[in-house]
Amino acid sequence: MKLRMIGCSHHDTPLEIREQVAFSSEQITQALWSLKEQFPDTEAVLLNTCNRVELYWGSSHEGKVATQEAIERFLSEFHRVGLRTIQEHFKVRHDGQAVEHLFMVVSSIDSLVVGESQIPAQVRSAYDRSKLEGAAGAVMHSLFQHANQVSKRVTTETEIHRRRISVPSVAVSEVASEFYERFDDKNIVVIGSGQMGVETLQYLLDAGARNIVIVNRSLDKAQSVADQMSAAAQFELRAEPWDALDRLLVWADLVVSTTGAAEPIVTESRLKPILAKRSRPNLLILDLAVPRDFEPAIARLPSVYLYSVDDLQSVCQRNEAFRKQQLPKARKIIDEEVQKILADWNLRQSGDTIRALRDQADLIRDSELLRLFSKQSMQELNAEAHQEILQAVDRVINKLLHGPLQSLREAPHEDHRESLVTAIRRLFKLG
Repeated sequence: MKLRMIGCSHHDTPLEIREQVAFSSEQITQALWSLKEQFPDTEAVLLNTCNRVELYWGSSHEGKVATQEAIERFLSEFHRVGLRTIQEHFKVRHDGQAVEHLFMVVSSIDSLVVGESQIPAQVRSAYDRSKLEGAAGAVMHSLFQHANQVSKRVTTETEIHRRRISVPSVAVSEVASEFYERFDDKNIVVIGSGQMGVETLQYLLDAGARNIVIVNRSLDKAQSVADQMSAAAQFELRAEPWDALDRLLVWADLVVSTTGAAEPIVTESRLKPILAKRSRPNLLILDLAVPRDFEPAIARLPSVYLYSVDDLQSVCQRNEAFRKQQLPKARKIIDEEVQKILADWNLRQSGDTIRALRDQADLIRDSELLRLFSKQSMQELNAEAHQEILQAVDRVINKLLHGPLQSLREAPHEDHRESLVTAIRRLFKLG
């Protein structure tokens, strides 16, 4: 089997170049169909994310796989960018290196954020898309099924995915979850409808929150986000006008604030009379805004627990350092799995040559034994002598083939094995 990977990523390719060579959903379909048409004996999977563009291609037949130069020209022509741009910014990896790279990608240790949770699903989706378009065959099936196993091993055998490192995720999964055992019975107010607010809402829904109100200076925007999240959650999130904030702070158990206000929107003096009206025992405030939405002095008030973005950033940094400590474990798993799949591929490819050599030897043996036993003098042999001759010929064949077959099975490196396969096929004229 032959495998190649060509790609660029956030590691070494500027964003303006990645934007030029990125594939839209429609372009992925077009590219896979064009690859099939131009290289009918080559399988392909195209992985396109916000931080990387990678094309994996290969074939079960060594001589029929598309060349690196041909794929570089294909990408250049498809995106209408200069061939030199492709050659300068796209890295090419061969066989074991390509396998290792995919396993690092699917394990999220090659990501911009170590342990990124979305990448395994993106890799699976890329393979499923290729399979649907008829561009993936036995090689890609073996590779991406194995990649899925690697991802599962890294997830279960390390803790690389288990600590959150974004501010909204830490706010919900570590701070709020330690404060409240459950969220389905809590009253929650999310202030702000921007990206941070929407991301936090998703984490709250995933944690089981149900009673959520969204407040924004623009009621229309708050309602739009509420409608969007309600459709996904299949229950209703409410939107309230900005002037309802004081009333909602009386009602709330948890407040998450994510506005872009230049000054605090809630001061200590404003919150004191609100607290006097509350019947809820505690108020947890997660202030994710920069500058802060809640005046720091609020933290001194009784039954109020205020966390700022700085408090959460320190948790994020600690968790990121912890994830990086898991990298040696993840790399060890990847090394093991790379060796497994390469050994499997080598055995399959060597197996074809071994079977061909055995079949040829059996054909020669049967032909010569037929000629020998057809002679008049040999027909007088008893069954015991007849059997002894058969066994002697088999032993001779086995001893003659033992050396080359053993060398083929035990070849330490792929290049060495390929050289042996080529030599054996030429020496024995196996075709």
